[in-house]
Parts: sequence; C-alpha cells; structure tokens
Amino acid sequence: MKSNNGKRYTEEMKESILKRMMPPHNEPVSLLSKELGITEPTLYKWRKEARIAGNPTPGDGQGSEQWSSEDKFLVVMETYAMNQADLAEYCRKKGLYKEQIEAWRESCLHANGRESNQTKQLNQELKEEKRKAKTLEKDLRKKEKALAEAAALLLLRKKAQAIWGDQEEE
Repeated sequence: MKSNNGKRYTEEMKESILKRMMPPHNEPVSLLSKELGITEPTLYKWRKEARIAGNPTPGDGQGSEQWSSEDKFLVVMETYAMNQADLAEYCRKKGLYKEQIEAWRESCLHANGRESNQTKQLNQELKEEKRKAKTLEKDLRKKEKALAEAAALLLLRKKAQAIWGDQEEE
C-alpha cells in the first residue's frame, strides 16, 4: 500500500490500524492520524474499504449506541448465524452486549415494515391532497366563469349606455 505522502504500508500494518478502528477500541481517525503520521484521507479510505468488505469500523471514538446504522447492520450480518457461545465470545472481543445486537437485529428485521406503513400513509395523504386540489380547481373554474360573465355584463351595459344613453337620467 502507498499513501498520499509516498510511504508504503504493509498489509499487516494496515490490518493492525483497522483493528484499532474496530470495536472494542473504536479509536478516532484523527487520533490515529496524529499518532501514526498517516493522513486522515488515507485512513478514511482504508476504513471505507473495510466497510465495503463487510467489517464494522466506526473509528470515531463513539460508543456502540452512536454507531452508524451501516456499522450496526454489519455487526448483525456478522453475527446472524452464530450460536450463543460464539455470540458471547464475539461480544467479549468487540466490547458489545448480546442485547444490543439483538435489538439491532430486530430493527433491521422490521425496517422495511415501518417503511411500508409510512408509504401507505403517505399514499393516503397524497390521495386526499389530490382530491382537495381537484375540488379547489373546480371551484376556481366556477368563479372564473362567474367573473367572466360579470365582466361581459358590465361591457354590455357600457355599450348599451353608449348607444341609447343613460336610462336613469330620464
């Protein structure tokens, strides 16, 4: 690996730095950059590549409850097929609680259900708004016709007055 400043990094070094970004350490990228002399963009690139490969790498010094939904999802994916013993071991290594992972799993499983309900509600609201708009447009057309009729009557009245004079004067 080669960084922006021309230094070469071995895969082992890169992996050890990524481990420091992962749970349970979650070391901030800015801190690692200062300590190791590696530019932040390089570290962010490595972190992004690790995420794409399916590894949760919060790396922002955040506790697990402040992790992004992407990192939580990756943990759920990583632990989905584990039995209780393997899950307990994973939690100890990563500094997580089994209950957190179960809650994240539930959120993932129900994520699309909430979206479906929201979509139904939004569709219902949209239908109602369209109905209101149609009613308002109908009322507007009636008023425009009435206004045009009133304007035509005023014009006829003025023409009649011009032709026959004002009837009220007599």
